[in-house]
Amino acid sequence: MRNLDPEKPRCLAGSLLVAHPSMLDPNFRRTVLFISAHDPNDGAMGVIINRPLDKNVADLVTEVPPQNLADVPVFLGGPVGNNQLMLAAFEWQKGSGLKLNHHALTGFSESSDDTLSIRAFLGYAGWSAGQLEAEMKQKAWIVQKPNRATLKFERLSRLWFDIMNKLGPWYRMLAAAPDDPSLN
Repeated sequence: MRNLDPEKPRCLAGSLLVAHPSMLDPNFRRTVLFISAHDPNDGAMGVIINRPLDKNVADLVTEVPPQNLADVPVFLGGPVGNNQLMLAAFEWQKGSGLKLNHHALTGFSESSDDTLSIRAFLGYAGWSAGQLEAEMKQKAWIVQKPNRATLKFERLSRLWFDIMNKLGPWYRMLAAAPDDPSLN
């Protein structure tokens, strides 16, 4: 959907931010983020969804986690507050897409129809007011709309490459380039 009011930037909450292949910042190189909150006047917040840590919640907490949460996979969510574990319930809502449901953790059981997915994150990504908009103008990010399959665990580690391949031959070539072309 196009933003028809040029004075008002569009809200990116619920979108995926895909790092452009030229982004070299190691915090975000080849990442895909889910933007959970965005207001041009307040800033934005999101989590990296394609950096699994090969750990579960039970591996990182000292107390026994609530039932059904011990096996929740943990991801590196971003460079801010990466010493804190945060749980997030992603819910696919027909007609409005992927949303964070903050009330879904009570009585959680993984949904068989893939409408609800619980993930844990160490840290998050945050932008101050206007910072994300400036990065967007520099073309550091590619905005994508998530689909139902976005959070399928087996796809997440390859999600960035899959998105690049779907964007066309130019992005496919950039994504395949080594970090240091002189080593090629």
